Amino acid sequence: MAQKDKVIVAFEGEKSAWRIKEILESMGTVSCIMCRTADQVRRVVNKQRIYAVVCGYKLPDASAEELFGDLPDTCPMLLIATQAMLDLCGNRDIFPLPAPVSKGMLIASVHMLLQMEHRMEQYIHPQRKEEEEHLIRQAKELLMCRHGMTEEDAHYHLQKQSMDRGVRMVQTAQMILNDA
Repeated sequence: MAQKDKVIVAFEGEKSAWRIKEILESMGTVSCIMCRTADQVRRVVNKQRIYAVVCGYKLPDASAEELFGDLPDTCPMLLIATQAMLDLCGNRDIFPLPAPVSKGMLIASVHMLLQMEHRMEQYIHPQRKEEEEHLIRQAKELLMCRHGMTEEDAHYHLQKQSMDRGVRMVQTAQMILNDA
C-alpha cells in the first residue's frame, strides 16, 4: 500500500478541525495530524515530512501568516476563513479558500496542493538511481554491523558526514565502503 501524504489540520475550534480531518482522510491518500496551536504545528513540521498545512485564520498563539513564515518553503498552506478574513491576509503564497467550504471544494483544493507539492519535490529532492540507493544501503549496513548503530543512526551519520564535507550522500557512502 502506498504511503499517505501527511497533512496538518490546525484550527482553534476542535469541531471544525475534526470535520476537515474526516473529509480529507476520506480521500484515502491523506493522513491528518491535528494541531491546536501554531507551536504544535512548528514542532510537527520539524520532526516529520508534512505535505501541507490546512488551517484557520487565527490560532491561539499566532495568525496563519505568522505561522506560514515559520514553515519550510516546501510546505504549502491552505487558509480556510471567511472572505473578510482572507482579504486581511497579505501573503500571496498562502492559498485562500473562502468559508463556508463544500466537501468537494475542500478535497479538490487539497488534492491540487498535494499535486503541486509532488511536482515541486521532483526538483527539490531528485530521486536517486537504484545503484546509488544500493551503495547507501551497503554503507548503512556496514555502519550498523561495525558500530552497532540502528538504521536511523546510520542514516543520520551518513547525512551529517555529507553535510560536513559538502558532498552528496552517495559520495559519503562510497568513501565509507572504500575505507572498509
